[in-house]
Amino acid sequence: MDAPRFHVEEIRFAERDVALRLPFRFGAATVTACPQVYVRARIRFENGRTAEGCAAEMMVPKWFDKNPALTNEQNFEQLRFALRDAREAYLAEDEAQTAWTHFASNYAALQARAKAKGLQALVASYGPALIDRALMDALCLHTGQSFAAAMSANLCGIDVAGSGLADDLAGFGMSGFLAGRSPRKSIAARHTVGLADAIDDSDPLPDAPADGLPTTLAAAVQRYGLTHFKLKLCGHTAQDIARLERIARVIDGHAQLVTLDGNEQYADAGDFAVFLDRMLSTPVLWRLAQKTAFVEQPIRRDAALRRDVAALGKRIPLLIDESDAMLDAFVQARALGYTGVSSKSCKGFYKSVVNAARCVHWNASEKADRYFLSGEDLTMQAGIGVQQDLALVGWLGLSHVERNGHHYVNGLAAVPEAEQQALLKLHPGLYEPSDGAVRLAICGGQLALSPLATAPGFATGKPGAGISWDAMRSVY
Repeated sequence: MDAPRFHVEEIRFAERDVALRLPFRFGAATVTACPQVYVRARIRFENGRTAEGCAAEMMVPKWFDKNPALTNEQNFEQLRFALRDAREAYLAEDEAQTAWTHFASNYAALQARAKAKGLQALVASYGPALIDRALMDALCLHTGQSFAAAMSANLCGIDVAGSGLADDLAGFGMSGFLAGRSPRKSIAARHTVGLADAIDDSDPLPDAPADGLPTTLAAAVQRYGLTHFKLKLCGHTAQDIARLERIARVIDGHAQLVTLDGNEQYADAGDFAVFLDRMLSTPVLWRLAQKTAFVEQPIRRDAALRRDVAALGKRIPLLIDESDAMLDAFVQARALGYTGVSSKSCKGFYKSVVNAARCVHWNASEKADRYFLSGEDLTMQAGIGVQQDLALVGWLGLSHVERNGHHYVNGLAAVPEAEQQALLKLHPGLYEPSDGAVRLAICGGQLALSPLATAPGFATGKPGAGISWDAMRSVY
């Protein structure tokens, strides 16, 4: 059937403060608290019927724009601008459009306005990323379909050939690609080891929370049965090698797969090559290196796409994350020797779909499985944020996804009890009650995806998603 067309009638934003139980250090930034924004959108179909949908995302400072001169509050205001600007654009549309064309018709203008204000392209993507998920939720709830079923049927009307946003996919069978996705029943949680994380009990933890949850990597491995790990790098070779040696001793015997994340901390390809030489020649790290699937964004974004890295990429696969700012970034990166790209909900789920299609298209043309999409995190919180991200990567068929919100935040302990119980009831198997709160259930290192594959809406289960909207502050 044709993709439904609709008007966007209303978009509202609300925020909820999130306090981290442990400091999360990535690159040069350490986060201890930040807001989580919630979006509610109402759409009206051509027959006059309406539907509502929602989405949520953390407003993590010093990731979208890492300018050290900016305060955290200034980072938050950048993201609020992106939300307001996208809302104004979507509400101003005169004609009913498909979910995809609401996104595609506004993409260039939103990017241009953000650039004119001196904002990073990643900031500009934040507003439509949340609004598009809320619109998709409303569309799925209206038709009674799950996200997986709706995407496979192209209910949102993805048409890259007619949009001018991904001309490299002209002639690609997008409908066949979408229909061929098969939702996974489970996915491995790739556990983040931040730069401030304690590795074992030998690390001093003077302010360790007494909440019953793991405070060290060793304890997290034991509690969750972890087998997949994401290890942060600081950009100083000697320090990184020393820390990786300690981590290797803890996860050896448990790790099935490892990824490294540079978070832009190496100045250029030459500096990163020095680190790689050391890692690959350090005996203690031999087994860890053998299990390392790729290195994520080792080079700062202003240099990452200026130099060919094919020689490095032949030694270890390289993935772009912060450099994946525009829809054509992966195309540029491919020409320089990168073979991977991140799926990250804060960049927009349409980008994930387009880049997943590119991987299939390019691998078929080269008759080799070189190009890949990886699921990465932005401290996604239990609730609709993590649910929608898991539904997306599960439908795309990814076997593992970075998850860290369960470690740095005490589950749903800070939200009303009614909301906790509603989410537990709506998504049995995804959540569990333990240590005084409802939280993600990670068993044997795996997350159950079956509840999300069949839940109506974009992984919400019902209008409003069980969220205690009255317990948040309504803003802008």
